[in-house]
Amino acid sequence: MANHSKYHRIWARAGNDPHSLVAHASEFLSWLKTQNYSLSTYQNRRHYLGFFLHWCEEQNISGVDEVTKPVIERYQSYLCRHYSERLDGPLSVNSRRAYLIVIQIFFRWLVKKHDLLYNPANDIVLPKPSKHLPRNVLSREEAEAIINLPDLDHPFGLRARAMLEVLYSTGIRADELRLLKVSDFDFSRETLLVREGKNKKDRVVPIGERAIKWVKKYLIEVRSYQLCGKDDGAVFLTQYGQPFTSANSLIAIVHDYVKAAGHKGACHNFRHAMATLMLENGAGMRYIQEMLGHAAIKSTEVYTRVAIGKVKQIHALTHPAELWWEEPQGETDEHQR
Repeated sequence: MANHSKYHRIWARAGNDPHSLVAHASEFLSWLKTQNYSLSTYQNRRHYLGFFLHWCEEQNISGVDEVTKPVIERYQSYLCRHYSERLDGPLSVNSRRAYLIVIQIFFRWLVKKHDLLYNPANDIVLPKPSKHLPRNVLSREEAEAIINLPDLDHPFGLRARAMLEVLYSTGIRADELRLLKVSDFDFSRETLLVREGKNKKDRVVPIGERAIKWVKKYLIEVRSYQLCGKDDGAVFLTQYGQPFTSANSLIAIVHDYVKAAGHKGACHNFRHAMATLMLENGAGMRYIQEMLGHAAIKSTEVYTRVAIGKVKQIHALTHPAELWWEEPQGETDEHQR
């Protein structure tokens, strides 16, 4: 995937030619800001467009009228072959859909503005969304092992520990973690206000006593000394004492610890682990739905197919083949010796 410095150079060229593809894309992003889209939606679309513009630059495509349906189809093929360093593998089907949908939206906007006669991305066949189970669901032992990895003698290690504890305790998303303010924590009631989650909805979720203690320790021992400039209340700060401007930076921090423990993924690993383990321990589906901020219960129901622990216990206690069986004798014993 193209790195952020390449994207920055691309956007910096927006003013060179007002009729260029980059200039139109930059105008589109400015329009998004006026339409009350969430910051995460804006940043995602900026990222996907930057990726597309970088690819177009490599193909010597600079004008909007140069982007045709065959060009979009070539880009679609490129996405299928692309290796993501962050994911340590190819883009998922759902990721490829997201990249292409943003391109469709962008060109639809150009047509609506009468800057193009037709949308070259309108008729492309999007890959069918996959409804796979969450991958890399951590067990309790695996989650705890990752959480215990940060070096607590280092300020950034203490910051990472507080991040991991919050993610595991609340199941919030990476961007929700980034947007947390100190005032969002109600330490006495052990609750957390999650601002502008998906679809710009706020919600209040419980946060455990252990996570609260680590957050307090970070706030006192690290953040209070790390803060640089005006304090906007952001909980987690960069090495320069400023709020994180992108969830990708937080994801990269968490990813490093997950990878160091021998797993793939990042922040969503803890979201999946929290939901799955709480269901296995008897939490109700509606409760998990509220915590995760899912608009529809269907999004939460996937965890019932992952939370296999209780089902295995009931299977062992009730299935007749498990209740009345004898250890195989004879040749099996010989082979085991």
